[in-house]
Amino acid sequence: MILEEHINKDNLPKHLAIIMDGNGRWAKQQGMLRAFGHEKGTKSVRETVESCAKLGIENLTLYAFSTENWNRPKLEVDTLMNLLIKSLKKELKTLQKNEIKLNSIGNISLLPTTAHRELLEVINKTKENKRMTLTLALSYGSREELVSAIKTISDKVKNNIISPESIDETIINQHLYTHNLPDVDLLIRTSGEHRISNFLLWQIAYAELYFTDVLWPDFREQHLYEAIISYQKRERRFGKTSEQIK
Repeated sequence: MILEEHINKDNLPKHLAIIMDGNGRWAKQQGMLRAFGHEKGTKSVRETVESCAKLGIENLTLYAFSTENWNRPKLEVDTLMNLLIKSLKKELKTLQKNEIKLNSIGNISLLPTTAHRELLEVINKTKENKRMTLTLALSYGSREELVSAIKTISDKVKNNIISPESIDETIINQHLYTHNLPDVDLLIRTSGEHRISNFLLWQIAYAELYFTDVLWPDFREQHLYEAIISYQKRERRFGKTSEQIK
């Protein structure tokens, strides 16, 4: 069993992102409705958040609800929104106790009024916390994010705020939802799927990818440790040779 002391605290990902997949399949395996899988998954969220804070990971981003998820059956969408409200109210004490700042990325204006209000309230109440930033990707799609950034930059060029010649990676980063976050170092996806699903496409350019067959409701601290150990065994070259980075 991998224990916390087996992890090199000097080589942690500064930004860990997780695609939390498999809630529906977990529920189906138990002979339950998909909603039960989503509810069970909140326990995995809590344990993962607390474990990351304990380890010293500075930034954790969770793919909670994509732009495409709005196309799911209304009952499931309503369940997810109600779970979001319930979780935000329930976990505020945990966030404060662990000095975790809540952040969100995505087109959150599309969230139901109550969910939107509750989200902004918790973000405001935790804004001074410094230990870790927890970002929820809600109503988020990376392509939409990039289109929005391009439109904003184009408008600034049109109004002579930015010159075309000055547009570089820094300028683009400044116009993304994640402008206050570093690039992703490690991306985890659960449930055995091997795809990115329109998540942080720009930000994961040099991320290490880790896929596990574990369904999200079954994801525990031990699985998180396994992913981090795998990350720490890899050589990150960023386009250079092994000799250049030594």
